[in-house]
Formats: sequence, C-alpha cells, structure tokens
Amino acid sequence: MQTLSRRAPIALAVVSAVATLCAPSSPAQAITLLDIIRGGPANRAPVYNDRLPGGETRERRVDPQPLPKVTGPKYHAYKPDAVRAVRTAGFAVAGNDASPFADAKVSASEDVAAAIESFYGKNATPLWVSNGDVTSKAQAVIELFERADAYGLDPADYRVTVPELLTASTEPVSATMSDGMAAVPGDGHRRALMQFELDLSASVLRFAQDMVRGRLDPNRISDYHDFKRKDVKLAFVLPFVRAEENPAAYLEGLAPQSPQFAALKAELARLKAKVSDRDQRIELPDDLLLKPGAENPAVAGVVAAIREVASDELTSAHAETLSGYQDAGKYTPELVELVKAFQKEAGLKPDGVVGRATVRALVGHSDEAKIEKLVIAMEQARWLPTELGERYVFINQPAYMAYYHEDGDEQFSMRVVVGSKSNQTYFFQDEIETVEFNPYWGVPQSIIINEMLPHLRSDPSYLDRMGYQVEVNGRPVSSSSVNWYGSTQAIAVRQPPSSDNALGELKILFPNAHAIYMHDTPSKSYFQRDTRALSHGCIRLAEPRKMAAAVLGVTEQEIGSRIAGGRNKGEKVTAKIPVYVSYFTAWPNKDGVVEYFDDVYDRDAATLKAMAATTKARTS
Repeated sequence: MQTLSRRAPIALAVVSAVATLCAPSSPAQAITLLDIIRGGPANRAPVYNDRLPGGETRERRVDPQPLPKVTGPKYHAYKPDAVRAVRTAGFAVAGNDASPFADAKVSASEDVAAAIESFYGKNATPLWVSNGDVTSKAQAVIELFERADAYGLDPADYRVTVPELLTASTEPVSATMSDGMAAVPGDGHRRALMQFELDLSASVLRFAQDMVRGRLDPNRISDYHDFKRKDVKLAFVLPFVRAEENPAAYLEGLAPQSPQFAALKAELARLKAKVSDRDQRIELPDDLLLKPGAENPAVAGVVAAIREVASDELTSAHAETLSGYQDAGKYTPELVELVKAFQKEAGLKPDGVVGRATVRALVGHSDEAKIEKLVIAMEQARWLPTELGERYVFINQPAYMAYYHEDGDEQFSMRVVVGSKSNQTYFFQDEIETVEFNPYWGVPQSIIINEMLPHLRSDPSYLDRMGYQVEVNGRPVSSSSVNWYGSTQAIAVRQPPSSDNALGELKILFPNAHAIYMHDTPSKSYFQRDTRALSHGCIRLAEPRKMAAAVLGVTEQEIGSRIAGGRNKGEKVTAKIPVYVSYFTAWPNKDGVVEYFDDVYDRDAATLKAMAATTKARTS
C-alpha cells in the first residue's frame, strides 16, 4: 500500500506526541490545557452547552481538533537545467597566442559548459571550422540535428546559426590564423565562425546527453517519479568526435539500442508518414449516441474511422460494405454489423450502439495523439537501464498489466490493479527480494488517518470488531482503549493473516521508499474491470501464485503448499530480478507491435509541459 508523505504526521497534533490510553470519562465541560497535554478526554469529544432562547440549553459535542488529512505527492512546474556562461577567455587555437574565442558568448548547463572548457582549454584545433568555412562534418551533424525528431527529440533544442560561406563574404581576408584556418575573412566573419564553433560543440554535447538519458530530469516532473538520473561522460564526447571520420554517425549511435526503443522509433516514423499523407483527421462528437436505424451525419465519420483504425482482417471481411458506402447518414444493418465487428475487436460489448466507449476506441487516440505518446515513451525509455535484463518483471500502469520475462522473452502476463488517481502508484525501478506467505498487512498512516480515523472517533471499537491488531509504542492494546483525538504517530495497526486480509495469500516485496509491492487480494472482481486504477498505490496481481512461483523458481503447487501451512513466513528470492514499475501510454507488446493506453494519471500532460519548458529555456 502507498505510504504517506513524511511531512504529514507533523500536523497531526500540536502538543501531544503520543496517544494516551483511555481514562474515565469527564464531565461535560470545555477542554483544558491539561486535557491537551494528557491527550484529551478519552474516546469522547468534549460536550458544550448551547444556550437557547428562553433559557434552555442543548448539549453539543465538538471534536477537540478537526480531522487531519494526509495528502499525497505533488506535481511540479518543471524547472529546466540551470545554465551558466562558458568561460572562453582562456581558449586557444594551436599556434596562436591570442584566443580567437574571446568574443564568443555561450551559455550551457554546468556539465556541458565544463566539457567545453576542458576541451578548448587544452589548445584544441577547431572541430567544425576550416579555411574560413564550416566543414562537411559540421554540415552532416547539423543535418542529423534536423532529424532529431526521429529519435523523440526536438530539433529546435540543437539548432545553431551557420555563418555565410567564405565565398559569399565581402569582408577582406585577414592574415593567417592557424593550421587548418589558413584563409579566413575579416574580423566579423571570423568572430561568427568562432561563435559557430562553440555553439555547435555545445549542441553536440547536449544532443549526446539527451540521446543517452533524455531531455528531462523525471524527478522534477512530480514526486511520483523516482529515478537516479544517468551520468553521461561528456568529457569523452568531443575527443571522440575529433577522432571520428563520421561524427554524425557516432552521435546517432548513442540512441538506446533496446528492441523496445527500436519499435517505438519505427512506429513514430510510420505514423509521421501517415499523418503527412492525410488531408485531415477524423473527428466524432464525444457525446455521440448512434443506434441501429438512426440517421446522423456522424455515420460517415464512424465508417471513415473504422477504415483508419481497424485491422486488415476486419476491413477485408467487410470490404463490400466499406467499398459500397456512399457517405449517407443512414445507420443501416450492414453498417451495424461492421460496427459490431469493430467493437468486438476493440474489446467492447458488440451491441452496435456507438456511444462514448466506441467513439474513444475509434478516435480517442488520433495519430497525432499517438505521436505525442510515442515521443513521451521514447523519453521515458531513456530513464530505464539500457538493458532491462534477461529476467525481470515489467509493470505498465496505464495498461493495468504485469509481464514476466526470462531468457530475454516474455513468459506470461497478467492483469493488475494499480493506485487510484488520488493514491497513485509511483514510477520507479527496484529489485525483488522476498515473497511473504500469509502476510500481515501493516496499515499505512495515510489510511489510518484519512479512512479509519473518522470511524474510530465515532466508534473506538471499530478495529477490534474488524479483527485488526493495535499497538501504542509497541504495546498491544484494544482499539477501544486508544485516544483517537491525539496523534497517531505512535500507533501501529495491522491486519493478521486471514481469508479477509487485504493482501490475500502472499505479497512480493522489493523494498523501496514508497512502501509499494505486489500482492494478492480478496477482491477478485476488480480484475474484470477495464479501468483498474483502484488501489491505495500497491500492485494487486490477478495470478499471484504464478508470479511468486516464477520469481522463486518453483512450481505453483509448491507455492500452494507454503500457503496451506497457514504460517506467516518470508522466503528470500535468490536470483537477481529487477522490477520496473513503469508508466507508458505507448509500449510494444511481445510481438513488437506498439499498443496505446489512456493517460490515467495525466502524467503525459505533465511530461509534455516539461518538454515545452525545456525547449523554451534552450532556445531563449
């Protein structure tokens, strides 16, 4: 289950640090400072007397403090990398005492600036300028930058101003500067060339860094992102570029080499070509309700959308209907059968009624929206390791699925339930350590405060009746003996193993700062829902025994025997099995076909804003 924010418990009590046990009830009176220090009147809200007209009084119970509330992590306004001026005064070109770079002004992030200073501070020969002109290598790199969008990057992030060619210059030629720059024009063009030299090197370093680790620091997008940002050894990039015959090919080779990234890249190219060949996108009203026999101009859009998004098999099976359609508004029986076939293919109820769900399946993910999802997915793929591993578990929250991989291939997948929008599951990676059978459920403070406390203030015996165990400072007590008006920091609540236990028969642990793990659940019906963002943040497995058997390397029958013993017991996972608790609204399946999913937490929108902020900062 999802843990609460570390800051939240501070606000739970002003003076009282530990909840006290029950004391005899006090007479109806206003709460006193001594009551607060001791934890307040036990189990009862204080009673106040309201004086009514005519001298009558009426008792009124008032909580000594409002019910506290624990809030979850936040999304942030993205702050791009800070930049500083590159210190160019000390740069020198071989054979020259004065620095031709002295007038160049370049700003870059700290690591890019340091790499430029290290390279050009060592009497380096220019990389991109020769004989008063830009080199063919520079032109090839610039052409690569214009194709950066093929890799999910933004070409605007790397554009530089290219000086006019020497032959086009009307300035007089100056004296020899250095080897490799024997004939250069006057001072103005020379300064422009040196500015170009450093600008292009800065863009090359930025491009190399972005290709490897992505443009964004995911942890700045929200507190739900938890990744250690990759370290790119920029000090080696410019020396490598100098040694390469084809620096553009070297830079292009820095892209992730995983099959998943390759599938995303190929799908992006396919969709961009498709969009460029199409006159306009198909649109349907969100609130469209089209029943058999009806007449509606939107029928033409429905048919056109089916042509666009349905499988080749479906369009072939209904080729006669599709070819014979004349853009009429009548929803005929033939079209109803076409829609039913599409609904069945899309996993919807095949009733022939075109409503919101069918409209979403038809146009909810337009090609333009898919392109955005692919760009985001390619960025996020760079946050993960270059190789996911020969054996790993991959959980994709928008797909509501978990996938087990071994020997480099997907062995099986299963449905999962993930956190609700108010209790979101984090985006991070870890390593599986333990499988616990017949587990206890230690109730997080967030659930104690947000969900249990309202019940407990009106019914202190609530947890006793529900079979939960309560401890105060490690001492077992009854729920009814606890003062639920004080702080809950010293109070621990757990549910013992049982058929009703929230974690079911087992849980699979990969210790992390967010208290997230995989587990069984008694609420099996949730797995039949299409939208399964329903938990408090942990991942509920549809087939927990199958997953436990896989990570432990045993049979499901052996897992069943361990559960049947009834004892709470943990078993270490000896193999190294990474687990990726991911968030991809576009991701390839085991056959390499990219599938698309709804942005259940609106994280794509936050990522797009972060990308826009980054490009704005880089181009300003």
